[in-house]
Amino acid sequence: MENLCEKCWYNAYDEASDEYYCDLQLDEDEFVQLMQDKNKSCRYFRPDKGEYEIVRRQN
Repeated sequence: MENLCEKCWYNAYDEASDEYYCDLQLDEDEFVQLMQDKNKSCRYFRPDKGEYEIVRRQN
């Protein structure tokens, strides 16, 4: 799942802690389930296609 996280839309950088984290808004139960299913792929994964994806859709 680590490789998916690096390419995910929800992967965000925190300058204060100098770390990346998942910015997906989950409740406690969903978060626990996500952490327990490490062998399965993340069902919330959304590929980050870069900052120009919106422009590509407009054209």
